[in-house]
Amino acid sequence: MAGVTLRKLTKSFKEVVAVDSLDLEIRDREFLVLVGPSGCGKSTALRMIAGLEESTSGDILIGERLVNDVSPKDRDIAMVFQNYALYPHMSVYENMAFGLKLRRLGGFFWQITHGQEAATRKRDIREKVLRVAEMLDLKHLLERKPKQLSGGQRQRVALGRAIVREPQVFLMDEPLSNLDAKLRVQTRAELIKLHRRLGITTIYVTHDQVEAMTMGDRIAVMKDGVLQQCDTPLNLYHHPVNRFVAGFIGSPSMNFVEATVSRQPSGYVLDAGSFQVQAPAHAEAALKAYEGKPVVFGVRPSDVYGSSYLPPNVKAMPGNTITTLCEVVEPMGDRMHLYLASGSHSLVADMDAETRVQEEQPLEVVLDTERIHAFDPKTDQAIY
Repeated sequence: MAGVTLRKLTKSFKEVVAVDSLDLEIRDREFLVLVGPSGCGKSTALRMIAGLEESTSGDILIGERLVNDVSPKDRDIAMVFQNYALYPHMSVYENMAFGLKLRRLGGFFWQITHGQEAATRKRDIREKVLRVAEMLDLKHLLERKPKQLSGGQRQRVALGRAIVREPQVFLMDEPLSNLDAKLRVQTRAELIKLHRRLGITTIYVTHDQVEAMTMGDRIAVMKDGVLQQCDTPLNLYHHPVNRFVAGFIGSPSMNFVEATVSRQPSGYVLDAGSFQVQAPAHAEAALKAYEGKPVVFGVRPSDVYGSSYLPPNVKAMPGNTITTLCEVVEPMGDRMHLYLASGSHSLVADMDAETRVQEEQPLEVVLDTERIHAFDPKTDQAIY
């Protein structure tokens, strides 16, 4: 196994910079997820690591080896694509064994002149394919052609073809996006278990932040070709470095409200006009430079509660209570999403379904002020 290091990796297409000075170190045996909206450069970065796209500048190291000028087949990586990329005329077994045969068996003349060695290699290839097929529950499908398989089965074949090569690094480009919702969740869990079992360094590209949060040891968030933040899922969620990361990570996304910082006897207050929110005590030092100035404060929907159904750690007080109008209720089973209005501000809340609420009726909500965030309106960087 090996880690992957990207140093000032850049890719430009004429006047468009797809990836801009990307510095990233993927540790040995790590499952790192590259995530971001369409066009952020995540797939381009993955293709440069694979050697399918030539970088404009910067370095790519796999282990200790610089691979900028190394062809894709010699980089010791295996890539799983979004569209499976299976050979339609080959069986499942042949698809899985094809890469190994290319690497380990010579041409027809070599096999004739090296009969014993060729037979031994063929036997090794078969054993390896059968072992991986059993691991992925594909053993009963080995004689079928891709057209006879479901989407989930085809995806497992594509994964199996990559696994049998025993590469140093797996590269996965949105491999679950063609699956239906239920199968996507199941395959996601299988991929996590597979990575734990094999321990192969994996770089996984997705635009789905839920997928990223559930799968990655670390997540690298990209926007417009620039790396915004790389950290563990929990640190990204609780300590975003800027407004983009805060809004991208988490579903529903974070609420943002324009406010002014004012100093009161109780401490710093974020004044949004139609309501005021008490800033937490740990934020006082950071807010001191913003006294009398505008900020954007953020609160996650899961940190907005109905006053009739509060968790033990949250108490309704003047500095955290807002009177709103409930405009829409979306039942989600044991949870519900509420779309609320307070003056000119809109909020989304993710509440327990037991909360008493009716559409087009006033609703008093309570914020967990210990979990609110504040951002500089000019730079979008986190204040605290």
